[in-house]
Amino acid sequence: MTNTQEKIATGLECAFAEHGFAEIGVDGLREATQVSLRTLYKYCPSREDMVLTALNHRHTRYLSHLLEGLSEEPQDALEEMLDRIGSWMAANAPQGCLFHSAVAAHPDNTVIRTMLERHKTEVADGMVQATGLASARDELMLIHEGVTQSWPLMQERAIRSAKMLARNSLYDNESL
Repeated sequence: MTNTQEKIATGLECAFAEHGFAEIGVDGLREATQVSLRTLYKYCPSREDMVLTALNHRHTRYLSHLLEGLSEEPQDALEEMLDRIGSWMAANAPQGCLFHSAVAAHPDNTVIRTMLERHKTEVADGMVQATGLASARDELMLIHEGVTQSWPLMQERAIRSAKMLARNSLYDNESL
């Protein structure tokens, strides 16, 4: 990714996270990216491309934040992931998951829906790999989604509840 592409992706992600997908217009997106309208359209010829650029950037950043440098111990890795989800939500997504917001704003767009599905699949795959809980893939995804969807109402309580749920259902009451 070139510096210009990175600048555009970062600006679009921040703009959509702050203003939502329906509220902000192309002028606001151009301003957020700090490039000319011509340059913005060169790299993102349509509104859909702008949304996908933002989501792809978010996807890469989130997976890196969630999965890189985790403990080799599966239970510790799960606890670290839950803590990282909390820190991500507090800093980057206090209103909830950007991918779900994109689908809600574009309910008939199959490309954006596919991006949501890819993101969630790769998150679940990473959680399974880090914890070794292949048989609990759905449970891990449900815990992840429960945290991200309940964050706007519960904040840190969502993390504490997720840890308790994981302890009670995935690790036979061992401490997390």
